Amino acid sequence: MKIMKNHRNCMIIFTVLLTFFLHAATLNAQELRLDAKEHVLKNGMTLLMLEKHQSPTVSVRIVFKVGSVNERPGITGASHLFEHMMFKGTQLFGTKDWEEEKPLLEKEDELVLAIEATDDEAERVALENELAGVRKRLQEITNTEEFWAIYMRNGATGINASTSDDITRYYCNLPANKLKLWAFLESDRMKNLVLREFYSEKDVVMEERRMRTETSPFGLLFEQLNAAAFTAHPYGWPTIGWMSDIENITKEETEKYFTRYYAPNNAVIVVVGDINPQQVIDLVEEYFGDIPAQPPIPGVTTLEPEQKGERRIEVEYDANPMVAVGYHKPNITHPDQYVFDVIESLLTSGRTSRLYKRLIEDERIAVMVRSYAGGSKYPDLFFVFASPRHPHTTGEVEKAVYEELERLKTEPPSDWELQKIKNQLEANFIRGLESNSGLADEIGYYEAVAGGWSYINTAVERIKAVTGEDVMRVAKKYFIKTNRNVGTLIQKKKGA
Repeated sequence: MKIMKNHRNCMIIFTVLLTFFLHAATLNAQELRLDAKEHVLKNGMTLLMLEKHQSPTVSVRIVFKVGSVNERPGITGASHLFEHMMFKGTQLFGTKDWEEEKPLLEKEDELVLAIEATDDEAERVALENELAGVRKRLQEITNTEEFWAIYMRNGATGINASTSDDITRYYCNLPANKLKLWAFLESDRMKNLVLREFYSEKDVVMEERRMRTETSPFGLLFEQLNAAAFTAHPYGWPTIGWMSDIENITKEETEKYFTRYYAPNNAVIVVVGDINPQQVIDLVEEYFGDIPAQPPIPGVTTLEPEQKGERRIEVEYDANPMVAVGYHKPNITHPDQYVFDVIESLLTSGRTSRLYKRLIEDERIAVMVRSYAGGSKYPDLFFVFASPRHPHTTGEVEKAVYEELERLKTEPPSDWELQKIKNQLEANFIRGLESNSGLADEIGYYEAVAGGWSYINTAVERIKAVTGEDVMRVAKKYFIKTNRNVGTLIQKKKGA
């Protein structure tokens, strides 16, 4: 299962693909414009469909409009933890005897609470022995791999899930004649989910955090930089959650989280492939239509205060040095987002991009440089990452990055640079059209994050309108020291 914050890494792909969509449509607007069919169930669930009959397959996504931005201190990581729990089965799947399993799960909860509460060592040992017996029996009467096995036996591929700041997605590609099976399994997950292996899965998530963040130089730097950049807005905490929150979140809190956010009126289903839209509507109505809606989810109202000065952090880690620079920028629906997409390509997309050519090829002071302008539901950051080439330093690389950003303020991109970016976008757009799964990802993402899948179509005209003067204006407005956050990965001094 994927986690996506680190989502911003993955979002680089989305952003690039989006811009590819944008420009390609300028050349072939009539042929390439998406025309997804929409249907909204009475319980508020949104269904989006796109017919593609090249092969007898479908790609299906369920996107829940919940991510780490909806959490709070104490339950950070809840969205990602729940992503794991969704694969543990239901009252129908994953169990050999639900009637026997249910009281055992309740007994497990009671024993866990009793062990946490007791100060008596003898009592604790006795409770732990009893808990071990309960868990042994649970293992004997459950099969948490059953959900996966059913999909695999029926030809499904790409069974996965991902969590980001803004959304949680569930992926499935399968033969078109198995769509009814998908509807049965997925609706059952929404109706009858069982938080099976809850306690052991928390251990799995904690291990995942150790692997992807605490022992990952980039993950650690990225997490600390976000925490410094966002002092009020929830984008400041990691999608995987803080370790203490993962450790202490309760089953009761997790169940409440599921009820509130995994509601049909907070979900989008996307079906792309060899389908008959009316038949899909009938199928989704049959299996998902009886799931009750929940109260509407309020948006996040906390605004990050305007930054009043540069913030700098250092992270000590025995790895190659790296510098990460983040500038606050607006959300995905703001007109300047399109300009940031162009700037990202201008700086680091391809060997002739400005930062790549200067840092990697001409001056040879860096071994890696990337930028990222991905759009989020709420105002986020524009990033530049770079690693110096030995014996050069992060200071040298950082200085060169700033010089190139300053250059954007006074020297607009040439016609050749803008045309190059457009050509890149077109090529990638065409490649994206070849994949049902890619289209399903795009449609679901923009429906949930940008307020509507048609953002893809309308954005085409917006990206066409970006000019060299727009690049200069945005650079002058956002790439200023008081709006800047800088993180540096440094090696720990010997003896320190």
